[in-house]
Amino acid sequence: MRGAGKEKAGRLSDAALLELVQRQTFAYFWDFAHPECGMPKERNHEHYTNVITTGGTGFGVMAIIVAVERGWITRGQAIKRLLKILTFLKTAEKHHGAFSHWLDGNTGRTIPFGKKDNGADLVETAFLFQGLLTVRQYFKRETPGEQKIRTMITTLWENVEWSWFTREREVLYWHWSPDHKWAMNLKIEGYNEALITYILAAAAPRYSIHKNVYEKGWTRNGALKNGKRFYNTLLPLGPDFGGPLFFAQYSFVGLNPNGLKDRFADYGKQNRAQTKINYRYCVANPLKFKNYGKRSWGLSACDYKRRYREHSPTKDNGTICCSAAISSIPYLPKESMAALRYFYEVLGDKIFGKYGFTESFNETRNWYAASYLAINQGPVILMIENYRTGLLWKLFMQDKDVQKGLQKLGFAVSKKSTTKRAQQ
Repeated sequence: MRGAGKEKAGRLSDAALLELVQRQTFAYFWDFAHPECGMPKERNHEHYTNVITTGGTGFGVMAIIVAVERGWITRGQAIKRLLKILTFLKTAEKHHGAFSHWLDGNTGRTIPFGKKDNGADLVETAFLFQGLLTVRQYFKRETPGEQKIRTMITTLWENVEWSWFTREREVLYWHWSPDHKWAMNLKIEGYNEALITYILAAAAPRYSIHKNVYEKGWTRNGALKNGKRFYNTLLPLGPDFGGPLFFAQYSFVGLNPNGLKDRFADYGKQNRAQTKINYRYCVANPLKFKNYGKRSWGLSACDYKRRYREHSPTKDNGTICCSAAISSIPYLPKESMAALRYFYEVLGDKIFGKYGFTESFNETRNWYAASYLAINQGPVILMIENYRTGLLWKLFMQDKDVQKGLQKLGFAVSKKSTTKRAQQ
């Protein structure tokens, strides 16, 4: 492992440290990918050898774009890997065009995520297509390989029956099982990580939803609004104190919140507010956990000992999620860099390894994770890149289907949302 002992001498510049963290984390998606299908494994655990993750794959294919742009792999290597992934997805088990949360990396068959969750997961499917549409936008050259990538993605995209998941009601449902049907009965309601699901469902070229499904289902006719202040910060949407930080990250690795508005919120302000509340809670440290503060913050869903669990200002046991603060860098750059330096320079020997930062740590209990989880590794690479260049935001927001979906739902989009930041 790298990182320890570098706080006082030989410090990396911010740009060099960001590059190191991005590149090291990319190894999870490139070197640790499943050998048969090329998709990322759910986690680095012996019981998950063949368990691949649909949402994590969406993040992983976007990470491949970053790797090409930064010269870690060639464009040809990327095309070869992407065609391998897409060939697998073409024949993998689907449920009304949607994918399950987990797939067997050898067979493409659904692996149950829960007792009744052995079918479609519409939110994980949305994370997958957020990535695939970004790939389709990037690989635009008129070469056989890139043409094939675009064609295969378009076919998969057009076959997802988004509107079927409304059950002819004015809301989308998260799960459907060929054995248990709608037994899980979980509505996709705001505010949480699933905004991208409604945007893609509206953007779909064949099986799209109407605007009223968004407004009555996701927003619950405006009931997703908050409007209260926490730590002197106005929170437009969502639960009190904002919830876990993945709310501001998973849907926004491609969807650019800056300048994105509808009649319910300005999503740049929403994400900055949630992140600021999470940060200020950790600085205030009302439960007196060890080393919480300006350099050690970030509460989200992550591992703690043998369990994956949600952490937030209202569900806090002293566990810091490494991805939470790092992936917040577009929202709070100074505060995120301070956390990144603490994680790397002070705790690096304990939490920085071959695939970047591990899941989490709890200094109060002297516990440091050895695990990596695809769904948290991905945003580290992608949100750092959006901070540095705006690349993924630019690509996703330029997709014509995405633009139609946003317009259909009544979103206003700033022209700045499709332009790059100056590279850092």
